[in-house]
Amino acid sequence: MKRQVLMNVMMAVLVAGLLTMVSCAKPKVADPDSAYQGQGGETDAERAARLEAERLEAERLEAERLRAQQLQDQQQGQIADAKSRFLNQNVLFDFDSSALTGEAKDLLREKADWLQANPSDTVMIEGHCDDRGTTVYNLALGERRANAARTYLVDLGVSADRLSTVSYGEERPLDPASNEDAYRINRRAQFVIK
Repeated sequence: MKRQVLMNVMMAVLVAGLLTMVSCAKPKVADPDSAYQGQGGETDAERAARLEAERLEAERLEAERLRAQQLQDQQQGQIADAKSRFLNQNVLFDFDSSALTGEAKDLLREKADWLQANPSDTVMIEGHCDDRGTTVYNLALGERRANAARTYLVDLGVSADRLSTVSYGEERPLDPASNEDAYRINRRAQFVIK
């Protein structure tokens, strides 16, 4: 029995000694550069550098996206402006005439350029007159004006298949007044995209 007690005492001393060794062990102090061991073993400094690089790349990409959007908006604005000019600038004619003036030819060259840049669009050219003259005469004059504009555009290289004409004579005035300013803007070829 003495032997048994001696064994128990030795076992207790051994266990106490092991516990003392474990509890008194020095804690490991981490190297500040390697305190964080994350993705693939990167340190805090490496992680910070990676995150900063990612942030800078995200800012660069956002700035590039904004520049591209601004350029697209600007181009769309220019396209809309060109289309508006095409539709809203009428070819004007002198009294009782279907002859194209120098100003009318310049405007038709701009319209031809726009049509060349927009090959899928087809256009109706409307011939108009002021209210002087008979209805039949003004319908015929409006037709000659629309055809004069169409012929000039075809001569500039616009496909004749894309251009049609109609005459409204005096039926659709821009200004219903009976004065020279109204007459001048009513004697026109007007363009409508179909």
